[in-house]
Amino acid sequence: MTYAVKEIYLTLQGEGNHTGRAAVFLRFAGCNLWSGLERDRADAQCRFCDTDFVGINGPGGGKFKTAAALADAVAAAWPRGGRSNGKPYVICTGGEPLLQLDPVLIAAFHSRGFEVGVETNGTIAAPVGLDWICVSPKADTTLVQTSGHELKLVFPQAEAATHPSHFEQLSFQHFYLQPLDVIGDPAQTAKHVASAAAYCLAHPLWRLSTQTHKLIGLP
Repeated sequence: MTYAVKEIYLTLQGEGNHTGRAAVFLRFAGCNLWSGLERDRADAQCRFCDTDFVGINGPGGGKFKTAAALADAVAAAWPRGGRSNGKPYVICTGGEPLLQLDPVLIAAFHSRGFEVGVETNGTIAAPVGLDWICVSPKADTTLVQTSGHELKLVFPQAEAATHPSHFEQLSFQHFYLQPLDVIGDPAQTAKHVASAAAYCLAHPLWRLSTQTHKLIGLP
């Protein structure tokens, strides 16, 4: 299998349960809910994506003909050193990473000492062997992956089917509300933060997840 990758880079996880943890982000190209082109946004199933996952022209991006080659590229991005090297961690994201992430690649990461996490929209079943599964449901889609470690819901979404109460019985260890970031409208974003915080206070199953990488200027 050839893997199409937008970018590979080392940063700190900015949101959810692993906020602040160093990780190699492996962003796969492509998504099943939006083409990534602005002309198609209004008609897409996911209309609020803030990520560029089109093409293979990002830092470290390209086409990788084997799982070993891609795993080597990810491993090369992790710092070298003694104890301070920590536990290597790769976050497979997109776009939609489960269009490409497979057991062969997961095994290749594990053989290089990596824990493997995925950030998915949940419309495709996750392969076996993953160490961390984060699902972010989107409106007007069928949620196939209904279990995992972390459910991270962008809030608010207008459709009633994406109200937090619809997900509370699913088999996840952690439940997060992430305020919808309205690009170019900080006042509206602030309202979403306030409403998400209020919901978490009233329903303590849920925790607030903010995009701290945006606040401190990390990719």
